[in-house]
Amino acid sequence: MAGDDLLLPVRSTTAKRGPTVAIDLTSGGDESDSGASRIDRRRGRAVSSKPAKDGPPGELPREDPNSDGWETDSSLYEDAIEDTYSSRGFYLGPEVCTPAEARAYLELLHNVGADKFIYQTLSLGRVSAKKLCTAFGFPPPAWLNGQPDEAYYRLIGHAIARELSGRKRLPQFKTIDDAATLLQQSNSIMVITGAGISTSLGIPDFRSKHTGFYSKLQDMGFEDPQDVFDIHHFDEDPTTFYSLAGDILPDLRRWSPTHEFINVIQQKGKLLTNYTQNIDNLESRAGILPEKLIQCHGSFATATCRKCRYQVPGETIFDDIRAQRVSRCARCTESLQAPRPRRLKRKRSSNGSGKGKRSRYNSGDDADDDDYNIPEAGVMKPDITFFGEGLPETFFNRITTYDKDKVDLVIVIGTSMKVAPVSEIPHYLPNGVPQIYISRDPIKHIKFDINLLGDCDTIVTEICRRAGWNLDHEMVPREDNTEVVVSPCQGEDCIFTIRRQVKGG
Repeated sequence: MAGDDLLLPVRSTTAKRGPTVAIDLTSGGDESDSGASRIDRRRGRAVSSKPAKDGPPGELPREDPNSDGWETDSSLYEDAIEDTYSSRGFYLGPEVCTPAEARAYLELLHNVGADKFIYQTLSLGRVSAKKLCTAFGFPPPAWLNGQPDEAYYRLIGHAIARELSGRKRLPQFKTIDDAATLLQQSNSIMVITGAGISTSLGIPDFRSKHTGFYSKLQDMGFEDPQDVFDIHHFDEDPTTFYSLAGDILPDLRRWSPTHEFINVIQQKGKLLTNYTQNIDNLESRAGILPEKLIQCHGSFATATCRKCRYQVPGETIFDDIRAQRVSRCARCTESLQAPRPRRLKRKRSSNGSGKGKRSRYNSGDDADDDDYNIPEAGVMKPDITFFGEGLPETFFNRITTYDKDKVDLVIVIGTSMKVAPVSEIPHYLPNGVPQIYISRDPIKHIKFDINLLGDCDTIVTEICRRAGWNLDHEMVPREDNTEVVVSPCQGEDCIFTIRRQVKGG
């Protein structure tokens, strides 16, 4: 299939075996819509694969509303799939596929392709669209309850596109021991990290319910928490950001055992690249070399004046952030304080008209515009990627021209992988590269080979122990009074929960 529209042939509702008709269903992709094409077309613009409300600055800015991406129009259906993947499972009922039926339908789809699959299932009336949804692992969304079967067609289209374009598991890798073996044998390891690797340091993530930074902002009354990190809002009034950014400001004196784990991989000469979605710059503090680190969304490492582009070390503005005080550019301030030659005041027109009053934070600094235009030093902004700003070109260049052909193992840690283009990396890489997922909660929209669920620090410490590597960190508990318990998830052969407990507990 080609293009972005999935044409869904369906039975005529007026005849038992009437002719098929084509229903235009915007699926957002098909089996040709690979991770490679999605990464390439997002080059140079920040795009969320989720609706705008879910894309945090820690994990990529939302899509420009003027862009031509399909994500916005399709977000309701993507939400329905994404939000129910976490409850993937099967239950009894006349409109629910049994596990055997689900496997058969998915096998049919991969064997015959989308067109023939739709014809052999829906067009011939062998199964309802509502029931077919459950074959893809999610129950029909509540907002479609009571709707005719045709209302489920677009949802089916999205599910088919996801299934056909997604990565396929490598069945030979399943367990934590397999992960340890891969760690030993691999030589070019790509590590993709998110906010979960810093939460043990007290730095909040953005998405977690009740504890995430966005949840806190909503409790404070912000209708759209993303406005705090919107570049246009920042330029209009930076006080919002400066009044809240102290909560996500890192303590640069400490890093987590997971940060140290990445450094151990580097010390052994095995680290290809660490793609971090975090803005705390703790990877650098832990010793990750600049040539091995891609900070996908910038960081607090530096700050830049919005007026004159003067750049300073990020720590220069930390005191202002902690004091909830808008930080001003030192170079602008010095320039404004320097003596200036007197100029004649420009004569006002006879009708009193003149240039209107400018915004307090306007970037213009001409002191002679009029009496209202009081010159001010520019506002300093941390060099983190705000919503409305483009991604660094280094991200796209590194993944497409260097890492893709060298990587032999991928480890994803502490991220829900919900926001593009970082979320497309697993699909973009060669199919034969093993991929390990480590996080507190499972995800289903990417099929990782090994899934290890629990505290990131605990899991990487245990992997190192099984690989015979030493992970020396002050936050790693002594082994003489604790033990790590690995438990398989029921019904899954590649998903395990890992927890540390007191011995005998």
